[in-house]
Amino acid sequence: MRRLTISIEDSLADDFDHLVRENAYQNRSEAFRDLLRGELGKKRLNAGSAKYCVGVLSYVYNHHERELAARLTGMQHEHHEVTVATMHAHLDHEHCIESVILRGRTAAVLAFAQSVIAEKGVRHGEFHPIPVDAERTTHGHAAHVHLRPHT
Repeated sequence: MRRLTISIEDSLADDFDHLVRENAYQNRSEAFRDLLRGELGKKRLNAGSAKYCVGVLSYVYNHHERELAARLTGMQHEHHEVTVATMHAHLDHEHCIESVILRGRTAAVLAFAQSVIAEKGVRHGEFHPIPVDAERTTHGHAAHVHLRPHT
C-alpha cells in the first residue's frame, strides 16, 4: 500500500471530516478510497472500457397500469442472462417498488436497465452500475465466470 499526502483548504478539510463522520467511515483513508473507487468506476463506464458490470435497478410503478406488471416480468424473462434476482414490495394500494440485481456485459446490462426505466408507467427508475472484471475459471467443476470489483 502506498501513502499519499495532499493539501487542501481548511473548509474543504472540515467538510471532508464531516463526511467521514456522517457516513461512519473508520478513517479518512477509507472515505478517500471509497470516493476514488466511485469516480474511477464512473470514468470506466463513461469511457466504455468497463466490459462487464453488476448493479441494482430500482423503480416504482403503478400495478394498476394496464399489463405493466406482466410486461416487466416478461422483460426480465427475455433478458434472463442479465437478470439475477428481483425483490418486489408493495408501497400502497396502487404502487410497487422493485429492485433488480443485474450482471453481465455492460452494454447489455445498460440497455436492459434503460428499457425498463423507459417502459410506459414506470416511475422514478434509477440504475447504479458498478464496473467489474470478468475472469473465466474452472476449479473442480464446470467452467464459469467470476466477476470481481475492479479496484
